[in-house]
Amino acid sequence: MPDASKSPDPAEVLVVITNTPDDETAARLSRAVLEARAAACVNRLAPVESEYWWQDVLEQAREWPLLIKTTRARYAALEAVIRQHHPYDVPEIIAVPVTAGFAPYLAWVGTETNTGVRPAE
Repeated sequence: MPDASKSPDPAEVLVVITNTPDDETAARLSRAVLEARAAACVNRLAPVESEYWWQDVLEQAREWPLLIKTTRARYAALEAVIRQHHPYDVPEIIAVPVTAGFAPYLAWVGTETNTGVRPAE
């Protein structure tokens, strides 16, 4: 477990949201993001009903949301992985900064996204 005394800046941690068209895509994308060390954790949520405008047509679709925990330093890598593996022409990729959080958890996110290099135990 990371050293909680380092007091990471919560603003360095991001929660990134994207939606996928099905459970298989959600699983594949989650694995790709984690294997790239672009995120520390991915939550695959239950399907939701989405309604949106696309090419001047009001659409309705069932989608599987992902909540992805990463850092500002790894955001570009995360976005690249999502864009590479996502089937949508224009995938939703929204980053929300964390304004507060449990310091050991935030430190863990930073450690796990530090390009795969972990401190010696």
